[in-house]
Amino acid sequence: MDPKSHWEAIYGKKRPEEVSWYQPEATLSLELIRAVASLESAIVDVGGGASTLVDGLLRAGYRQLTILDLSVSALNAAQRRLGASARMVSWREGDVLTTDLGVAPIDVWHDRAVFHFLTDVTDRERYIAQVRRAVRVGGHVLVATFAEDGPSRCSGLEVARYSPQGLHGAFGSDFRLIASRREEHLTPRGARQAFTYCLCRFEPAAYVRPAA
Repeated sequence: MDPKSHWEAIYGKKRPEEVSWYQPEATLSLELIRAVASLESAIVDVGGGASTLVDGLLRAGYRQLTILDLSVSALNAAQRRLGASARMVSWREGDVLTTDLGVAPIDVWHDRAVFHFLTDVTDRERYIAQVRRAVRVGGHVLVATFAEDGPSRCSGLEVARYSPQGLHGAFGSDFRLIASRREEHLTPRGARQAFTYCLCRFEPAAYVRPAA
């Protein structure tokens, strides 16, 4: 089964609040984004689907929001939940590895639980190349994956697990680590899953940061 069909099948069988990664509120993601983003920041949530992060961002006053997901069912679920507020968000159906995110630079790239599904090194390289194309120099990248003691599989698929050092290392020295956090996520069925979050600033080698 191709990835799109797989995720459409998942959302065809379960409501958004029944999937293991569901959060009533995306508290940690929102906290880290607000630490680095102004209300005018352009933010993309890759794999955002039916996530409630967009709800929190809208309540906080952010308006330049793009949600990208393979599953149109997940995107539709979020739009129904938001009602009229959904019109303030750009909704994109597509694969993060191939979707053209346009020429306008992104200030904050957010991903909770997409990168850890990329178990092939070539796919990870393609993902990071997309980040480098889309995020402005000086912009921020916030990625969350299962921690080293997190699950080894999710939704029938194998995942790659990361320590903060391993996750940062996968992106390389052009991404300066700002913060790393651990999250103990409680699934709708009551199981605990450990996540690693890394927040980085994109500073390619040719870029010289202004003096403080």
